[in-house]
Amino acid sequence: MRLLSLFLLLSFVFLFFFCKSAPVSSEQVTGGEQPAEEDIFDFTLPPEDETLKILFFPEIWAYVVAGRESALKPGMPLSDIGYFGAEINSYGSLVEVPDRRKLPAFNGRVHIVVKCDSRSLTHFVLKPGSTERSALIADLLAASRNYDGLQIDFEYVPARDGEPFFTFLKELRNGLGNKMFTIALAARTRKIADDVYDYEKIAPLVDRILVMAYDEHWSGSTPGSIASLPWCRRVAAHSLSVIGKEKLIMGLPFYGRGWASTNHSQAYLYTTVERIMKENNVTEIQREDGIPNFGYDATISAKVYYEDEYSLFTRMDMYQSMGVTAVGFWRLGQETPEVWKLLRLGK
Repeated sequence: MRLLSLFLLLSFVFLFFFCKSAPVSSEQVTGGEQPAEEDIFDFTLPPEDETLKILFFPEIWAYVVAGRESALKPGMPLSDIGYFGAEINSYGSLVEVPDRRKLPAFNGRVHIVVKCDSRSLTHFVLKPGSTERSALIADLLAASRNYDGLQIDFEYVPARDGEPFFTFLKELRNGLGNKMFTIALAARTRKIADDVYDYEKIAPLVDRILVMAYDEHWSGSTPGSIASLPWCRRVAAHSLSVIGKEKLIMGLPFYGRGWASTNHSQAYLYTTVERIMKENNVTEIQREDGIPNFGYDATISAKVYYEDEYSLFTRMDMYQSMGVTAVGFWRLGQETPEVWKLLRLGK
């Protein structure tokens, strides 16, 4: 029981701390519409025992989550902060707008990030001509006045709402004036027909697109890297060809993820309970206020993928060799401190 309890606790920490607010960006968002492609990976991995060189990027972005502002440390080589994140409530109103004054002193640009993680709510606020849409746009523009820019992170736009989404972005672009307008988009390795996140249509409407090149494997998938190098290379190649390096920010994960061979935290049918008792030789039943319960020990196999300074460096080095000039991280507070020794702002 002690082993099982420890594993369940670790699983909860992993899911809550690392992934509770992380943008859902992998190809599973669109139901796996992107079939497997020929592997174009031809990048040579640096020797693991070799001293890693310093990488220079003109722009280095990172997300800071409201309530965890202390993750932003003095001296971090960052040009831009995405302050995460204002939300949209069930009435379509903008809420939870972070207070920029709570951020530690920072000389770069700070962008308010607005998320909407519900398909029905997204459909509701995007409806052309609705009072809610007009009010939301007004609220977004007002909230942006205290920031250097606005970033939209709508990851569940319904398939039929592509055109309303594009016009929504256009209205925001027109209203923001000289402020930066950016968007976080799901990773793509190729053009998809009638894609609500069509890079080609969105690129002219924004100043930057942060491509969330992570969650290639997610909690419900088979175990695998959050962002394998061959997959990242395909995402970067497609993004560069459609978006162009001037507007592209390649997103990188700081977090890891674990999988287990068996998940015991679930609802059970009575017949399943009987089977579990039989398979694990359960003979002792306790009752709590008349309700039966039992315990047993189980062996679980786990697989964990994570990021360290070598994997982050290798991914960034590959991006740079392809022509990428800006990178962005989800999110501060999840990283190995060693990564900051490898990064500098500059050309």
